[in-house]
Amino acid sequence: MRRDAVIVDAVRTAVGKRNGSLSTMHSASLSAHVLNALVERTGLEPELVDDVVWGCAGAVGMQSGCVGRAAVLAAGWPESVPGLTVDRQCGSSQQAVHQAAAGVISGQYDVAVAGGVEIMSAVPLGTARMEGRFGEPFGPDVWERYNGVRFNQGTGAQLIADEYGISRTEMDQHGVDSHARALRAIGEGRFTDQIAPIRVTNAEGTTSVFDTDEGVRRGSTLETLGGLNPAFREGGSITAGNASQISDGTGALLITTSEVAEQQGWTPMARIHTAVIAGTDPVTMLKGPIPATAKALKKSGLVLDDIGVFEINEAFASVTLAWLRETGADYARMNPNGGAMAIGHPIGGSGARIMTTLVHHMRDNGIRYGLQSMCEGGGMANATILELL
Repeated sequence: MRRDAVIVDAVRTAVGKRNGSLSTMHSASLSAHVLNALVERTGLEPELVDDVVWGCAGAVGMQSGCVGRAAVLAAGWPESVPGLTVDRQCGSSQQAVHQAAAGVISGQYDVAVAGGVEIMSAVPLGTARMEGRFGEPFGPDVWERYNGVRFNQGTGAQLIADEYGISRTEMDQHGVDSHARALRAIGEGRFTDQIAPIRVTNAEGTTSVFDTDEGVRRGSTLETLGGLNPAFREGGSITAGNASQISDGTGALLITTSEVAEQQGWTPMARIHTAVIAGTDPVTMLKGPIPATAKALKKSGLVLDDIGVFEINEAFASVTLAWLRETGADYARMNPNGGAMAIGHPIGGSGARIMTTLVHHMRDNGIRYGLQSMCEGGGMANATILELL
């Protein structure tokens, strides 16, 4: 029997805003929460897990020392369960899913957990960079190749807006739509089954249950977003209102084969149909979802119209709008429950958050195929096609 890779369940925390409800938690403890949520939801016996593959883009401070392994220990799982930390920048936990799927298909694993975490409130972007000869990433050979240009995601997003002629108004409207869609999803309870509520304590010592994405803004309008200043270039069009939020969060997916799932009495949600990675130039950097989508469709034998829902990470509005222009996809099918501009973008945990949202949306709406892609630092992108079971 040919081995496949299926998602038995997928769970996430609500996403915390910068210095918000999750900001004082340790990354390992937050990760442990979703690992144990999988146990509670599926009856998983942790000793069956061959590996925990965990994405994290800022492996420094509390997230250093292999946070994937730390998560296992913090969860109280047997010491026999190993953990791995993966860094593919924004796509780290989507890459974790790819590696877990490859492991079960190849027979290296029978049961794996994939996911990721980022507490950006405590470990901001760029924290790991050091001063001095050995501190700067990429190095002189790379800088020489690109004529001394230092890579910056915000600058890249502005270059994409310029290249595609995407206006400030279009990007601000996309931001407004993202918040409106997320608010509608929250109001209709679409996220309830995918979120594992967690008890948190604020700076004043008050304890509460955190179960709702807290970066989503009510009352976003073109007028309010239009009043924000450009973030990366004087006279530019990228602002805090049409870019992803700095966030905290985590998510986890239980991955195995159809055969093992049947043996364990699990009913899988979806099959990992196709998984690819693509590279693009590291200066504009964020166009990767365009070639990654094309590569995934070609490899799968599917066409765009076969895909019922797209989750394309809203790192910046220009990224998703450029992807729409290149692919010709239906705007209504992209991020129907809002995206990173509204929900947030906890870098290493975003791939797992997005895939959790994707697979639950597919199940709830009877959508056979869904596609996820994320732009990534250095000019890369993962793309994954899921098939509903």
